[in-house]
Amino acid sequence: MLAEFGDDPHRYADAKSRKNYAGTSPITRKSGKKKTVLARYIHNDRLIDALTRQAFTALTTSPGARAFYDQQRAKGHEHNDALRRLANRLVGILHGCLKSRTCYDEATAWPQHTAKADKTAA
Repeated sequence: MLAEFGDDPHRYADAKSRKNYAGTSPITRKSGKKKTVLARYIHNDRLIDALTRQAFTALTTSPGARAFYDQQRAKGHEHNDALRRLANRLVGILHGCLKSRTCYDEATAWPQHTAKADKTAA
């Protein structure tokens, strides 16, 4: 993934820019009373494939990612849409880790979902 994003630490001004490049963030169009949310169809195919695989793998390894995915499914989103939303969230987490030069931490990345998982496990 990092090879596809590039190694320039100043290439993306914020997490939204990185998500837009990755193609995981939706396109929202508003006109008067209408609001349409569309998926991005122009994106880096290798990058979106890697991010989707990462999101799918995170379902079995990360309790926070699993809780986020389950929450999206409970809202009525289809599997692929929930997976894209999870990938979008993971890109934001990656951006935060790269900007702050810190390693990934489950409790920091998913504080609201980790707390819920701990309560149900107890």
